[in-house]
Amino acid sequence: MISQTKLKHYSSLLQKKYRQEEKKFIVEGKKLVEEGIQQTRYKCEVIFITNEFNEKNEAFVFSLLKDFPVEIIRNIDFKRLCDTQHPQGIAAVFQFPINEEQPKLLSRKIVYMENIADPGNLGTIIRTCDWFGFGQILLSTNCVELFNPKVIRASMGSIFHLSVSENVELPFLTNLKKLGFEILCSDLEGKIFSEIEKPEKLILCLSSEADGPSQELIAASDYKITIPQTCPTGRREGNAESLNVASASAILLYYFS
Repeated sequence: MISQTKLKHYSSLLQKKYRQEEKKFIVEGKKLVEEGIQQTRYKCEVIFITNEFNEKNEAFVFSLLKDFPVEIIRNIDFKRLCDTQHPQGIAAVFQFPINEEQPKLLSRKIVYMENIADPGNLGTIIRTCDWFGFGQILLSTNCVELFNPKVIRASMGSIFHLSVSENVELPFLTNLKKLGFEILCSDLEGKIFSEIEKPEKLILCLSSEADGPSQELIAASDYKITIPQTCPTGRREGNAESLNVASASAILLYYFS
């Protein structure tokens, strides 16, 4: 039986400060736990379940016991580990993957995100990248934390499928241009995305719709691209000031995939 001291330690991982110190994070829900334990890059330290979950999922819990430490705890204790209002009764603690100071180049299609502050947007974009086959994501230093619980939930497990690197500075992108990569920066103004010849190697840059791309990112880019607010005849159809960055990402990722 796990001690209250240990439970307090794990519940502290709901706070960014302690996640960063311990290099660990909590995942809630059966699907996300399953996704995590299938990936060798993420080591599962412990799995927590409630008695109710155990009774309803005996075969699944038995399969977990073969490879992972499993703790059955009271509902009142389990809720201390959860960020959601209605937890499913299973959560797991994973260690951060071991990352080099600079990410390794793993893909010809890369997404770079700058100043994405909303965890739901970040998680949704990660999920969309997974759907369209963009296997490598780079995050600037001012993006929301990758292992924020809301990011993990919005990604629906895709966070475990892709290579995602945090705190990536612009010089890393500009160095990739020497290897034939073209940097395409999404903005409210620019060349219509469908008029761009699809590069063989590309870095698609997405920024906060509130602030837009930084001047430094624009200067480093080969093209500024935009999604037109018009129908095929050229007539302006909508009245919204901008697209949500996650919605815009889906259009651009589909096209450039």
